[in-house]
Amino acid sequence: MDIENIIDAIRNNRVRITDHADEEAFNDGLTFEEIYFSVMHGEVIEDYPNDKPYPSCLILGKNFSGKPIHSVWAYNPENLWTVLITVYRPDPERWIDWKVRVKQ
Repeated sequence: MDIENIIDAIRNNRVRITDHADEEAFNDGLTFEEIYFSVMHGEVIEDYPNDKPYPSCLILGKNFSGKPIHSVWAYNPENLWTVLITVYRPDPERWIDWKVRVKQ
């Protein structure tokens, strides 16, 4: 997935936030301003092309103080909207360099 499409949607206020993402952001003390910032300076670390109703991806970015944030986004190419599916502060026990899942 092209992160630029997601960034463009964010810049143009074409964002839908799921209830789940809203709850997770609140639970992890994340603001949407810092989540958006993390995407605009982030990178796609996993693609989920078979997700329905739209393909999605996991983005690694950092907030204003350099702390990692993971967010999962879907993108609808028909109406150019993006959906924040979930967001969280990654657990260092589960990620190598915040990019690769630790094998269980």
